[in-house]
Amino acid sequence: MKKAAFFDIDGTILDEHNYIPESTVQGIKKMQDQGNYAFLCTGRSRGFVQNRNLLDIGFDGIVSGCGTMIEFRDEVVFYKKIEPDMVKKTAVFLKENGAAVIMEGRYSLYADADDFAGDSFFERLRQEIGPGLRPITGSEDSYEVSKFSCTLEHADLEKLKQGLSNDYELLIHDIPVMEVVPKGHSKGTGILKVCSLLNVAVEDSYAFGDSINDLPMFEAAGHSIAMGNASEYVRQKASYVTDTLHQDGIYRALEHFGLLETA
Repeated sequence: MKKAAFFDIDGTILDEHNYIPESTVQGIKKMQDQGNYAFLCTGRSRGFVQNRNLLDIGFDGIVSGCGTMIEFRDEVVFYKKIEPDMVKKTAVFLKENGAAVIMEGRYSLYADADDFAGDSFFERLRQEIGPGLRPITGSEDSYEVSKFSCTLEHADLEKLKQGLSNDYELLIHDIPVMEVVPKGHSKGTGILKVCSLLNVAVEDSYAFGDSINDLPMFEAAGHSIAMGNASEYVRQKASYVTDTLHQDGIYRALEHFGLLETA
């Protein structure tokens, strides 16, 4: 029976400098050689999954945008697009309440540079996706969005929760950053859809992550693996804690669960 492993990107596959341990690449390829599936499962929308070193690992598919898009072997099998009027309404509401907004889509990300002056993550984003990063202001006729991310330093969080909770899942990170995802979608729903599509038993699924938005993935998968560099809260929610990204954590966990063994 085939098994499926789902890997978060940031803090799990690669670090803040885009470094990917060679042991991670070897482990993923080896588990695939045993007939198992390997998927990226990321909060990033597809427009922000452009790193060639990451994609060249050769994943069987990608669950992106917190479950709003699923690809299997380069074919899109599911996509949840937010209607343009709702995109505009949500972006205005976020900005009016002090949030600096990034709108994330299948092909592009949208953000106004003035909202992120001096922000190192925004600069990294601009360098990584280049022309795929477009302004919110002036692109109104071409919005194609599946989720939002926003910074909260100057935001009225309680007002944001009140105004958004009916239509969106809100994932609030410590940084402080909030992801705003269409209701009923998460990394966990993405895993369940993939398992159904590929006829993989849910108990034969393995989720690797390190962050708050990985918790729905942990709840859905048969086995939840927290990286050693995850926060204490995330580690407590996992069924297994492996070593850090830099200490061959993925390879060691794949080995622990027998995913590298010859059938």
